[in-house]
Amino acid sequence: MTEAPVAIVTAAGKGMGAAIARELHARGWRLALLSPSGRAEALAAELGGVGVTGSITESKDLETLVNRTIEAYGRIDGLAVSTGHAPKGSLLAIPDADWHRGLDLVILSVVRLLRLVTPVMERQGAGAVVTLSTFSAFEPSLRFPVSSTLRAGLASFVKLYADEVAAKGIRINNVMPGFIDSINQGEETIAAIPMKRLGRVEEIARTVAFLLSPDAGYITGQSLRVDGGITRSV
Repeated sequence: MTEAPVAIVTAAGKGMGAAIARELHARGWRLALLSPSGRAEALAAELGGVGVTGSITESKDLETLVNRTIEAYGRIDGLAVSTGHAPKGSLLAIPDADWHRGLDLVILSVVRLLRLVTPVMERQGAGAVVTLSTFSAFEPSLRFPVSSTLRAGLASFVKLYADEVAAKGIRINNVMPGFIDSINQGEETIAAIPMKRLGRVEEIARTVAFLLSPDAGYITGQSLRVDGGITRSV
């Protein structure tokens, strides 16, 4: 490529999504950003990119995002899918509607975006995708019942998609953050982290930027914990 690469980042109005956008911009990527609040549009204006206000659970908003990206840049080289937080509650008291809302947010949002982006990357012969998940996908926590359950399914989908498209030059990986400083946590939670601190959104952003870059060219289908050591399984 002679032109700067192009990335779509969702949930880019704040937190990890905004940090990913800023990190990619600093590395020379051109950006298209989505959030429901309007903050992604403001950040895109600051960074010289395309901003769309919409929901990651609405197919028409995703179509608008992808179409505007293609109109502006003619290509899509990277996709970072951050989704926000799934519903919480007492395990058996969570209503069906919240489970369905979680499915839309955590898994179907990724499926719908990839239906739109994959043909573009196939025509290019290359592309990279990173999904944002959680450490509790592999060590489920009752603090995050819907997220723990469905993000385990997301990890399976990521592996299946990786196998499907690897020969076409497309990679996908799944980043699993621990407790990050975009959300305040109590002393007890921090004490349980071997590094004795929250992760920083910038650390997640740098991990995502690496996985989207050619430096990670032989890495695909992986779920990578970025959690300060809080998970115990090996």
